[in-house]
Amino acid sequence: MDLRLLSRDLSLYLEHQVRVGFFGSGVGLSLILGFSVAYACYYLSSIAKKPQLVTGGESFSRFLQDHCPVVTETYYPTVWCWESRGQTLLRPFITSKPPVRYRNELIKTADGGQISLDWFDNDNSTCYMEASTRPTILLLPGLTGTSKESYILHMIQLSEELGYRCVVFNNRGVAGENLLVIRCTRRRMHLQWLEALVHPILSLSLPPSPFLSPFPVSRFRMLLLNYLGKTGPKTPLMAAATFSVGWNTFACSESLEKPLNWLLFNYYLTTCLQSSVNKLRKSIVSPSIFYFTAIPIETAKKNPNVALVLTSYGGHIGFLEGIWPRQCTYMDRVFKQFVQAMVEHGHELSTM
Repeated sequence: MDLRLLSRDLSLYLEHQVRVGFFGSGVGLSLILGFSVAYACYYLSSIAKKPQLVTGGESFSRFLQDHCPVVTETYYPTVWCWESRGQTLLRPFITSKPPVRYRNELIKTADGGQISLDWFDNDNSTCYMEASTRPTILLLPGLTGTSKESYILHMIQLSEELGYRCVVFNNRGVAGENLLVIRCTRRRMHLQWLEALVHPILSLSLPPSPFLSPFPVSRFRMLLLNYLGKTGPKTPLMAAATFSVGWNTFACSESLEKPLNWLLFNYYLTTCLQSSVNKLRKSIVSPSIFYFTAIPIETAKKNPNVALVLTSYGGHIGFLEGIWPRQCTYMDRVFKQFVQAMVEHGHELSTM
C-alpha cells in the first residue's frame, strides 16, 4: 500500500469538498471519514506488527511457535493509546480487578525482617484435584506492587482456569504487614531474598509438584535472571518468564532521569516507597527503577535457553489491546500460553 499516494488523493478530495461548500457538501463527515481512513492505514502499517522472536536455539524457537503461538501473532495495541508511557499509566485505572481470595503466610528472614506471601491454593481445581500434582506459579510484582495489582489478579484468574496454584511475593511493608527492617536496595541482598523465598516454599509449603516463576516485574525481572544465572541447572524452577526487563542499568536510569519520565514514574514510585517506611521514621533514597531498556539481542542469540519477544509498542505493565481494554491484555495471553506450554509440553525440550 502506497501511503503517500493515498494521502495525496485524500488531500485532493478534501480540498475539492471545501471549495464546494462546508454545509452543502457534507465536508464535516468527509473530513472525519478521511482522517479515519488515514489513521487506520497508519495504524495497520506502522503500529500493529508481529513481535520479533529472538532465540539462541532453533528447538526453543520451534517449541514456542508450536505451543505459544501468541509470540508470532500480530499485536494490535489499543488504537487510541498505543504509546508505551500512556499504556503504563492507563492500565491501573482501566483494567478490571477479578476477585481473588488469598491465604497469607509470613516467612522470617535472616536479617530480622519478614516476607509476606499470598497463596491462591486453587483447591477446586478439576484438572489437578490432588494437591501433590498441582503446578505452582510464583508471581513477583513490581517495586511497590502487591498481590492486589490488576496484572497479578489477571494472572491468577488465568492460572485458575488452567488448574494451577499461585503464590504472590509482596514487597516488604507495602501489603499491610509490619516493616521490621530497612535495608539498602542492593542486588546481592535481593538475590539472598530470592533464595530465602524459593527454597522454603519448596521444602516447607509445597508438595513435590512442578514449580514455575513466570512473572517477575520491575526490579525483580533482573534479580530473577541473576538468580537463575547463579544457580544454573540446580535451580528448582521449571521455567521462568520476565516482562519489560531492564537489561542495561545505566541506560535505563539515564532514561528515567529525564524530566517527563521522572515526573510520570520516578516521583510516584519514590513517594510510594517513602510512605511504606514512614512508620519507622526513616528516610529513603530515590530508587533507580528501570523502564526503558537497551536490549542485548546479539547476546540472546548465543543462548539456547533464552528467548526474547520484542513488541514494537506496549507499556511497562501495559500491552493493552482492543478498543476498551478492560480484560485480558497481550501480556496476559503470553503468560497463559507460556505457562501451559511449559507444564504440559516442557518435556519436549529435552528431546529437541
